[in-house]
Amino acid sequence: MTNDDRPNPFEVPIPGSGALAGEISGTGHTVVLLHGLTATRRYVVQGSRGLERQGFRVIAYDARGHGASSPAPSREGYEYSDLTADLGRVLDDLELERCVLAGSSMGAATALAFALASPERVDALVQITPASRGGPSAEARELEAWDRLAAGLRERGVEGFLEAYDPPVAERWREALMRATRQRLEAHHDPRAVADAVEVVPRSSAFEGGLEALRSVESPVLVVGSRDSSDPGHPFEVAEAYVERLPRAELAVEDEGEAPLAWQGARLSRRIAEFLSRRLPQEEPEAPS
Repeated sequence: MTNDDRPNPFEVPIPGSGALAGEISGTGHTVVLLHGLTATRRYVVQGSRGLERQGFRVIAYDARGHGASSPAPSREGYEYSDLTADLGRVLDDLELERCVLAGSSMGAATALAFALASPERVDALVQITPASRGGPSAEARELEAWDRLAAGLRERGVEGFLEAYDPPVAERWREALMRATRQRLEAHHDPRAVADAVEVVPRSSAFEGGLEALRSVESPVLVVGSRDSSDPGHPFEVAEAYVERLPRAELAVEDEGEAPLAWQGARLSRRIAEFLSRRLPQEEPEAPS
């Protein structure tokens, strides 16, 4: 990939509700990126083009209601079943029989749910800061916090969200975190749709069977955990539980005291590329004519 290369945009229709907006870049084995709640397609590998430079074709799209994608047909249309169906639509529309799925948080749960339902279409998985244990990802006290964020976003937009946002982070890091959160939220075309998703997704079950369902996943899986104490929504013990149960998993995590690997786009992309180079089946060279 050269500096002159530009991602090619695409749209995939959502039944009764506009379209999903995405982009394709690079050539090689296809990796589909799926972002987290309140994020956009840029925030899986943090804007890095490292995967393309390592010889991968990258497809990234904004989930329904996020970024440049259309909102769901109804305020309730943000269940994981809806998100997983959208992923299937993207693969079908782009004529992808098989690919790698790399998701962060909500995107990780969507990718895992899809792999459990359609294992024949998944070559490998990357689970970045997974939070889902199968059932709803948030407990009652956490749902109250999500609802405050949704109300703030719906009533006063980005400013309302930030006023309701109180992350457990040291004061010296708060300004930078709030600035980054503002930038992420300002990328959405429809803040009210994001507010609907914020209410629904934490209450939604990604897959049945709880963590034990992971034992049936046959694809190789890279689990990217985080030791970041300011991010209790993605506890490191969930990543460890994934690795314990997934038959072909390996763990990647930053050392104690380092910035989270999940937020270092270039380094994360290198780690994903290295994993895939080892774990994907090698294509047979064409026989000479």
